[in-house]
Amino acid sequence: MSYFNIISCHSLSVSSCKQFAKKSGYSSPLAIFFTKTNYMHPNHLLRAGILALLLILTFIVSWELYLRHKGYSISYDDGGPLWADKRQKVYEPSDRATVFIGSSRIKFDLDIPTWEKLTGEKAIQLAMVGSTPLPVLHHLADDKNFHGKLVIDVTEGLFFSPSPGSSRTPRENIQYYDKRTPTQKVGFVLNHGLESSFVFLDKDYLSLNSLLDRLHIRDRPGIYGGPDFPWEFDLTGFDRQSKMTERFVADTNLQNKVKGIWGQFAKRRTDKPISGKRLDSIIMAVKTSTDKIQSRGGQIVFIRTPSSGPYWQAEKMGFPRAVYWDKLLAMTGCAGIHFEDYSPIAHFVCPEFSHLNPKDAIVFTENFVQILQQKGWSFPKKQIAFSFLHH
Repeated sequence: MSYFNIISCHSLSVSSCKQFAKKSGYSSPLAIFFTKTNYMHPNHLLRAGILALLLILTFIVSWELYLRHKGYSISYDDGGPLWADKRQKVYEPSDRATVFIGSSRIKFDLDIPTWEKLTGEKAIQLAMVGSTPLPVLHHLADDKNFHGKLVIDVTEGLFFSPSPGSSRTPRENIQYYDKRTPTQKVGFVLNHGLESSFVFLDKDYLSLNSLLDRLHIRDRPGIYGGPDFPWEFDLTGFDRQSKMTERFVADTNLQNKVKGIWGQFAKRRTDKPISGKRLDSIIMAVKTSTDKIQSRGGQIVFIRTPSSGPYWQAEKMGFPRAVYWDKLLAMTGCAGIHFEDYSPIAHFVCPEFSHLNPKDAIVFTENFVQILQQKGWSFPKKQIAFSFLHH
C-alpha cells in the first residue's frame, strides 16, 4: 500500500476503509487496525497535549489550594542564593543600612519593618540558623569595600564553637556568593517570582526530599536522624527575617516539640565549652576582624539577644558571663548590649525558650533602637520620634 493510499484510507470511514483495504490486498482486521491507527492526525496530538497540560495545572492548583487551606504560608528558601542577594547589599552608605550577623535569634528577634520605620535605614540580614557568625565576620573584615554599621548577635554555644558543623553553612554561603555566575543571578530573580506566588515551593518543608526526610524513623544506637522542627516554627521572608506562625505561638504542643529538640541537642553535646588559650585565640581572631572594620570607619556592636527558662539557665552555667561575654567586650574593645542589663528587654518569655514571638520582636526592636542611640549610634534618616517606646 502506498503512502498516498494510507492517507486516503485514513480519510475514509471504517467500512469504506475495509473495502479499500480488501481491494489493496489487506484482508486481516489486525492489519486494517494498525493501518488505521498508527498514523495519528496532528489534531489528536494537540488535543492530547492540551489535556495533559490541563491535568498538570489542575493538580498544581489543587495542591496549592489544599496547602493554603491547611494553613501553610509563603516561605522562601533560606539558602545560598537568598543569602548572597543580601550579602551584595552591604555596600550601602552607613546612614542607609545596618548589617546583622549571628545565629537564628537575631533572625527571629529583629523585626525588620519596625527597624526600617524607626531608623529610616535598611536592615541587611546575614545571620544563619544554627551557625557561628565568625566566618561572615572575617569575610566582611577582608572586604575593603565594607565600612558600614555592623550588629553581631552572640549565642555563646554557637559563637564560641570550634565545631566544623557550626561554620559549614556560612562557608558554603560565602563560597556561593564569591563564585556565583550571571546565570545564577538571573535564576534567582526568576525563582523569586515563583516562590513569592506558590506555597508548595517551600523547599524546607514541602519538597519531596524534605517530606521523605521527615518520615518518622526511630533513632538507633549511634544513629540520629536529625531534628524535625514543625513548619509553624519558622517562616522565612524575602528579607530573611524568621517568624513564628500564630498557630505556633498559640499551640503549646508545637512549642513543647521544639523544646524537646533543644533537649536532644543538649544530651547529644558531649564536648565541653572551650576555655583558656583556645577561647583567647577565637576572641583574638574576632578582634583582628573588628579592628579591620573599625579602621575603615565602620561601627560595631555586639548584642546578646534574649533566651528564657531552662535554656537560659543552662547557658549561664555553661558559658559564665564573666568568662565569655565580658571577656569578648574587653578584648575587642567593642560596645555590647546584653539583654539582662536593660529592663525593657529583660522580661521576655520565649515560647520555646530561645526565640521571640513576632509581637515581642516588635517591642524588642523598638527598645533596641533606643539603646543603640544611647550608645552613640545615629540614624540621620529616622522618620519618627522615639517617645512612644516601651520603658
